[in-house]
Amino acid sequence: MSTNAIDQHETKPENEAEAHASIHDETIGHGNTPAAWTCVLIMIVGGLVSSIGFVMASWVVFGSGLGLMVVGLIVGWAMRKAGYGVGGSKLSGNGH
Repeated sequence: MSTNAIDQHETKPENEAEAHASIHDETIGHGNTPAAWTCVLIMIVGGLVSSIGFVMASWVVFGSGLGLMVVGLIVGWAMRKAGYGVGGSKLSGNGH
């Protein structure tokens, strides 16, 4: 038996319900912030505009949708830097 296995003693849950509950106690920590929601929403609208432009064979509308998707990335990044992302200063203490 390796020394790592001996050093990493894990306590096992007593029953199945406790094991199931312990799995859901962990917070994932990504995706549930105003920065992420805003980024994704803008990018979805950009994808929709781009799809409509593709079907219409309009390179202007298609390119506008792609540009809007890039804007979504920039807005999400800026909001994260402003404190609205995971672990951000604006979200401390409100459950995010």
